[in-house]
Amino acid sequence: MTRPLPMGIYTPLPTFFDANEDLDLGAFKAHIKYTTLAGTIPVIAEERIILIKAARETLDENGLQNVPIVAGAGASSTRESILLASQAASAGADFVMVIPPGYYASTLIANHSSLIRFFVDVASASPIPVIDYNFPSVSGGIDLDSEMVIEIVKRSNNVAGVKLTCASVGKIIRITGMTENPEFRRKWPRKWAVNEAVGVTGWGYFRVIDGYIDILMPSIASGAAGAISGLPNFAPRSCTKLWSLASSFPSPGSRDYLEARRLQNLTAATDGFTQKIGFAGVKFILNHLFGYGKGLRQPLMGMSDERREEVLDNEAFRRIMVEEKRLENEG
Repeated sequence: MTRPLPMGIYTPLPTFFDANEDLDLGAFKAHIKYTTLAGTIPVIAEERIILIKAARETLDENGLQNVPIVAGAGASSTRESILLASQAASAGADFVMVIPPGYYASTLIANHSSLIRFFVDVASASPIPVIDYNFPSVSGGIDLDSEMVIEIVKRSNNVAGVKLTCASVGKIIRITGMTENPEFRRKWPRKWAVNEAVGVTGWGYFRVIDGYIDILMPSIASGAAGAISGLPNFAPRSCTKLWSLASSFPSPGSRDYLEARRLQNLTAATDGFTQKIGFAGVKFILNHLFGYGKGLRQPLMGMSDERREEVLDNEAFRRIMVEEKRLENEG
C-alpha cells in the first residue's frame, strides 16, 4: 500500500525502555496509538526495524492504515544511509528522513557539491521517497541553503520533501516559491507523480516541513506543509488544533484567527520549555502522565527530584495540559 506524505503535524516518537534498558514495546504501541488518534503523523528515529514493524501493526489494528510512517535513515556514510533506507522500507516505513553526516561536517561544508551528491545518491538508491533533514545544531553546523535544496530536488526525483530545523521562514518562502511553480514541476517531475497506479491525488509535489511548531503560523503563511515537533508527544490535540485553524488561513481579527493566535502563543511557550528540559524532561513527562518507560539508556541520566517538581510546576506546561483536557472533552 502506497501512502502519501500528508500535510499536518509530525511527531518524533521517543523510544521507551524497561528497567534493563530493553525496548518497552507495550509503551511504544500505546504511545503511537495515543498520538496518531489525535491526528499526528509518526516519525521513528531509533531501533528502527523493531519499532517500525510495531508501529505499522498498531496503526493497522486501530483503523489507521492510511497513516504513513517516516523513519530516520541518517548515517555517517552514503552506503550506510542507503542500507538503513532499504531496511526501513522492508520493515514497513513509507518515507525515510536523512540528515547529513555531521562527523564530516568541515569537509562537506567546504565542498557543497559533495553534500548535494550525498543527498542525491541516497535518494536515488532508496526504495521509498526521501525527506532531507536540515538541522545544523546536530550535524556539525551543516546548513542546507535554499539553492542547495532546490538543486537536490532537480537531481533526484525521489526526494519528497525537506524538514527545516533552522527556523528560517525566508528559506521556506524561497523553496516553496520555486517548487510550487508549475513550470518547475513539469520540468522536474517526482518519481511517484508519473506512476498512475500510485494515485497522485493528495501526494503533493514536494513538502517543506517546519522543524519548530513555535513558528507554525508564519511558516504556513510562507508555504510550509506542516511541522515536526516533540511537543505533540504530550500535547497532540493542541498542536493539531493549531494546524487545523492556521492552515485554513482565517481572516485577521476573525474568531478562528484569534483562536489560532492564542494556541500559537501557548504552543510556542511550551515548546520553548520542552527545548530546555530536553529528552530527559519529555520522557519524565510521559512517564508521569502515562507510566511509559522506566528511564533513559546510559550514558543519559534522569532528572533530579527537584528538577522534576520544577517541570510539573512550569506555567506553560500546566496551561497546555488544561488545554489538552479541554480539547479531549470536546471530542
